[in-house]
Amino acid sequence: MRIALDIMGGDFAPGEIIKGLKLALSDFPDVQKFLLVGDSEQVADVLIEHDLSVSDPRLEIIHASQVVGMDDASSVAVRRKKNSSIAVAAKLISEEKADAVVSAGHTGAAVASMIVTNRMLPGIDRPGIAGVFPAPDGPFIMLDVGANVDSKPMHLAQYGILGEAYSKVVLRVKNPKIGLLSIGTEDKKGNDLTREAYQIMAKLPINFVGNVEGNDLFGNQVDVVVCDGFVGNTVLKSCEGLAKAISKILKSSLKKSAVRRAGALLSKNAFKELKELTDHEEYGGAPLLGTKGICIIAHGSSSSKAIRNAIRVAREMVKNQINEKISDKISGIDWTATGNKA
Repeated sequence: MRIALDIMGGDFAPGEIIKGLKLALSDFPDVQKFLLVGDSEQVADVLIEHDLSVSDPRLEIIHASQVVGMDDASSVAVRRKKNSSIAVAAKLISEEKADAVVSAGHTGAAVASMIVTNRMLPGIDRPGIAGVFPAPDGPFIMLDVGANVDSKPMHLAQYGILGEAYSKVVLRVKNPKIGLLSIGTEDKKGNDLTREAYQIMAKLPINFVGNVEGNDLFGNQVDVVVCDGFVGNTVLKSCEGLAKAISKILKSSLKKSAVRRAGALLSKNAFKELKELTDHEEYGGAPLLGTKGICIIAHGSSSSKAIRNAIRVAREMVKNQINEKISDKISGIDWTATGNKA
């Protein structure tokens, strides 16, 4: 197994990426090769700085002279910066030199590079990013959370298939329940996009349970929530902001009296469990599903822990052949029976 790392992508690159790599080298001995994509001199210096050897047989530095900045347009990665670290990393998959890519850099650039360089899986029109969300009885996934903001009904239907495969492979759910995010549970509720998508998804060979409303997202009613990228990204960012706000409010409230401080001390383990449950770094990164080749998009502020876990997710997807499972499922669907065609 060979995993390419975008060493230059992320707010704390290259240091945190290399630190995450160091953890992965120890934890995942079955990854035979890590391809480190970035400025070769800088990568070598940071490896030495973190007590890693440039001559380690499991490490190979792949030079990339450019970096896609967070302010760059997504198209820059495939037009003006063809030698950027993410573009070079994506190309390694098309050249069959890597099985997966992990990047904490520019999300749009990662999506564009994977689409242009590797194309889509047969039967999939647009890729989707799957975000993992915590819930009381186990996590659920939502897609798309940012890859495609102008979805069509068929795209949402395909996300249901992509989400089912990921839920089975990574979250180990035997028969994932698939829900369509809308403003009401009835099939006539929502906008034109969701109403049309509902009719297609109801005829697919998946465990589609209908519409799910926003207030039921965290009630473990479904394992996969399907929506367009605009809505999904808004939900994701809103949840991140709410979690931070609640944490600040709770900390402030617990400090207001000696009794509360004592109670907080007694509940220390419970707060620790809650933090772990809601820590996005535990999930590593969000997979870009639907493209040929595997790409894990980590948060821009990822620490070494998050990078290590993003590598873990990439490894699990490669080992369990998720793209092969998606292709098998898609090829067996009679799209004409849904009133549409792929």
